[in-house]
Amino acid sequence: MNCGKPFERLLEMTHQFILRLPQVKERTGLSRSTLYSLIKDGKFAAPIPIGARAVGWLSSDIDTWIDARVKASRPSVLRGV
Repeated sequence: MNCGKPFERLLEMTHQFILRLPQVKERTGLSRSTLYSLIKDGKFAAPIPIGARAVGWLSSDIDTWIDARVKASRPSVLRGV
């Protein structure tokens, strides 16, 4: 059954997923070094440990960061102007 992208996005909005670095890079468009620099500066969510030598990010944290970037880039739209 092929549900398509809108259905996949709905699933993502209702469930949390742990994303690995390649997925985070793909979703944000940022490089590894930029991500870790932002984490160091407190401007991006820190990863959570998921194994002895593995970390991941909560999909909700990534979505929140993306939403904040969109809102910051379109302030007049949010004010209803």
